[in-house]
Amino acid sequence: MLKRVALLFGIAVLAGVVLAAAALPAAALAGLAFRLPPAELPDALQRPTIAQASYVYAGDGQTLITTFYDENRRDVRLSEVAQVMQDAVVAAEDSRFFEHNGVDLKGIARAFVANRSSGETRQGASTLTMQYVRNVLKSDPTRSDAEREAATATTPARKLLEARYALTLEQTLSKAEILERYLNIAYFGEGAYGIYAASHIYFSKDPAQLTLAEAAMLAGMLQTPDFGEERALTRREYTLNAMVGTGAITAEQATAAKSEPLGVKRGTIPNNCVAATQDWGFFCDYFVKWWEAQAAFGETQAQRQQALRQGGYRIVTTLDAAVAREAQRQVESVYSKDSKYVAPLAVVQPGTGKVRALAVNRTFGETFDQLIAGGGGLPGYQAGSTFKMFAMLAALEAGYPLDTGFDAPAQLVTRWRDGGEGNCGGYWCLRNANPAWMDGYRTMWDGFGRSVNTYFVWLHQQIGAEKTAEMAKRLGITNTFAGGSFVIGTSNTFPLELANAYATVAAEGLYCAPLPVESVTTADGQALDVAQPQCKQVLSPDVARAATDAARCPVGQQSAFGECNGGTAAAVSGILGGRPVAGKTGSTDDYRTESFVAYTPQLAAAMIAANPKQADDGVGSAALSRVYRAVAQTLAAALEPEPAQAFTPPTSTLAYGNTHNPRTP
Repeated sequence: MLKRVALLFGIAVLAGVVLAAAALPAAALAGLAFRLPPAELPDALQRPTIAQASYVYAGDGQTLITTFYDENRRDVRLSEVAQVMQDAVVAAEDSRFFEHNGVDLKGIARAFVANRSSGETRQGASTLTMQYVRNVLKSDPTRSDAEREAATATTPARKLLEARYALTLEQTLSKAEILERYLNIAYFGEGAYGIYAASHIYFSKDPAQLTLAEAAMLAGMLQTPDFGEERALTRREYTLNAMVGTGAITAEQATAAKSEPLGVKRGTIPNNCVAATQDWGFFCDYFVKWWEAQAAFGETQAQRQQALRQGGYRIVTTLDAAVAREAQRQVESVYSKDSKYVAPLAVVQPGTGKVRALAVNRTFGETFDQLIAGGGGLPGYQAGSTFKMFAMLAALEAGYPLDTGFDAPAQLVTRWRDGGEGNCGGYWCLRNANPAWMDGYRTMWDGFGRSVNTYFVWLHQQIGAEKTAEMAKRLGITNTFAGGSFVIGTSNTFPLELANAYATVAAEGLYCAPLPVESVTTADGQALDVAQPQCKQVLSPDVARAATDAARCPVGQQSAFGECNGGTAAAVSGILGGRPVAGKTGSTDDYRTESFVAYTPQLAAAMIAANPKQADDGVGSAALSRVYRAVAQTLAAALEPEPAQAFTPPTSTLAYGNTHNPRTP
């Protein structure tokens, strides 16, 4: 009977409820606590899965792009927390933390006496270990809403179970481990969960840098997390006095700290792509779409989103901060942010698919349209004559050498039926944009350099439209069709897709899927195998080299065989200081869009100027010069610290076939 009374008494004290049995002496109380049986820890306490923010960095691993979180929390080691912060929390919340075994008998007795004499609950008896237990059980995302709610229920049964868990936990973890976990899970107000977030939200610094006065204020916030200056000063004073009581500091140190101003220096921790720094929201959005497609982060899209917001990942992206800043400057040199036109630009690394920059003259958040990489039902833009590359590659693969000749007329009547306006006897026909400069006998070299429509439509007919479309698809172009006009770029695409297609040529036929991440590390430091380039050889190296040899012509350089004699973007070579470069311009009917894609062995970049809201509102022919100069300037700045790399010439067989005596490259 006495044992039963003692157990009921313990429940009452732990719950803060005054019972008639309160007259029991302290000795009986002490005996009671040791009678509390240990309890088997639930999975949440054995293997905590507390939500943490995921941090997303640029390629240097230091420049923060943004974070993703439901609760702003990031775990840190105890060694990364200032000693004064550790001492302040112990003094303010559990001065006997290093003396008890999870349930503080003396603390219970003291709280009971104080609460009984005042007639209300003024002191709590929960230890840091008990508080940690409560925080885990109410925060664990793997538990149901009902289970989390039960973790804070004001019932004697819950309080007793919490104490039993605390006793068991103290037999499992060291005091340092418990303190570390408590500091990482406690709520400090202002949306800051854990000491890392609190240090940055209130003082814009890491927890290792906290001063005594700052640490005392933060520790005081644990009891009153609704920030107010007067309340914060009062709680800071309380903590400092408690620290004197524990011997952590002297009375003189406490007095000096009390005289300091609060010194709150508000910091922010961004959340989501809208808060991404330096106009990198569009790259961030592309990264999120990539993340949501990875089975490694969950079976469903919802699970993958939850993993990003709660998993505490450290993600280093492929974004090159310097290249991205230059790309942004260049797109805004083409059009301002309030222009109705856009000039989206993508930069990709050949041989890896790593996306080094995505830029556009818009602010992410004011629009959520992915104007650079596509997706979300956006139609994309016509890229004009940049698609001639796919016909040239298909022809080379089919055995047509670069010197394949055709006397290109000003107008060509094709074999494709056409019942629309402007047809020629029921067949599709087209003209050269500048007959005086384009007409006449052409090969792939000068046909590509001068962008001769009638030459490439003729070549497209010779090999079969399906081969041109299939080649484009191999290189990552998603919107293809086997029709006559496909070769002049009437199918929609996006700059990232176009840049990556040309990057495949730069990499001598090695296609790599666009990739936005360098590494992904879990909260416990495990590197995940999700950042490996996904590549496959889709062209023979010699075919790709031959196409590159012709693509030197448009940008003002010379082919390995000396066959270039004119280019539509001849200034590009000079902008890159003569560094080996290849590329192609693209204009659509009535100059609705103007495009340019260029590449070196190290980088490929593409820009398409257009009106994204009204396709028939042309940007005008004058935009082309601004477009190709912006792309060239971006590449020049990105490659400036890198040594120039030469393109490998193709074999003479692909240049001239077997029946011609070629010039040696």
